[in-house]
Amino acid sequence: MSNALLEYLTKRMGHQQTYSDKNKLPGPLITISREVGCNGVKLAHKMTDKLNSRHLGPEWKVLSKEVFFQSAKELDMEPEKVKRVFMYSDTYGFNDILNAFGTKKFKSEKKVIKTVNEVICTFAKEGFCIIVGRAAHIIAHDIKNALHLRLLAPLEYRIKTIIDNNHLNREEAIEFINKVERERKAFRKAIRQESPETDLFDLCINRASFNDEEAIDLIVTAAEKKGIFNDYGKQFDFY
Repeated sequence: MSNALLEYLTKRMGHQQTYSDKNKLPGPLITISREVGCNGVKLAHKMTDKLNSRHLGPEWKVLSKEVFFQSAKELDMEPEKVKRVFMYSDTYGFNDILNAFGTKKFKSEKKVIKTVNEVICTFAKEGFCIIVGRAAHIIAHDIKNALHLRLLAPLEYRIKTIIDNNHLNREEAIEFINKVERERKAFRKAIRQESPETDLFDLCINRASFNDEEAIDLIVTAAEKKGIFNDYGKQFDFY
């Protein structure tokens, strides 16, 4: 089990973590929304390496698929089935999908959405994490000490990235991009049933214009300028 999940379970069971202050404000948090082919998860891991090598607080972590793992644990479902609820929400009703699984562990659409929201919200409030995707910028829009990013890139850049990462040809890469974008759109649409907040980002970065190190420098500078580290009683030295 990952450290992130252990920390989450500890909080849910009401135990205080060794580094936590019960009066600590939610965060600090970074969320990354991205177009398919922008290497958001890879960038996030490089960013946590930099944060963990320079700051004086708890260890930063990257969260993405962990959201489905923890939600599935709380719902007593398989992670893939939780994910599929959101993937196909544009075409079918949630209850139709879940009933089609033929499982005794049926959960209503409201229960699935509520649980996923709570898991993301708990991770976000605990802070010291970068949440990639999962509409975290919507769910955590009210957290003061958060930086919300959007990664964009021209289509040709993203096609090349997908070809390189997944060893696909051009047609397969385009099909992959379209498929994943539809799934992400469906997820955001489902989440908005609980939170009507529109997409608002603090910073948008064109991945074709900046390499990883340059992008990370921009993000860290934006985080400092927004002051997301200021309320935690420790100084963060990035340079």
